[in-house]
Amino acid sequence: MNAIETLVQRYLATFNETDEARRNTALRELYTEDCTYTDPLVAATGTEAISGFIGGVQKQFPGVVFTLVGPVDAHHDQARFTWHAGMPGGDKPLVIGFDVVVLANGRIRQVFGFLDAVPA
Repeated sequence: MNAIETLVQRYLATFNETDEARRNTALRELYTEDCTYTDPLVAATGTEAISGFIGGVQKQFPGVVFTLVGPVDAHHDQARFTWHAGMPGGDKPLVIGFDVVVLANGRIRQVFGFLDAVPA
């Protein structure tokens, strides 16, 4: 696994971390200080706001696990990838998403998220 794939795996792991203190520590290590996260549901600036968003997702979908699906496509300081969010051992994901991350000095500076499939 290369450095960007590892970074993406760490990124998805923050969505699976239910302990807020551990999640906040991971986010501070993963993101730049001027980070932003934007998807159809939120525009968040800073790791505290991102952590709050993740906590809300976990409350809305308790027990859901985020996983990488397919390869990470990266060049220069950006990467794109598809992820699924679903119940462990479930047949179908509840949510399918596609994210683009922009990096700065090996850390995430921006996330642009897209939701391809969501529950009705």
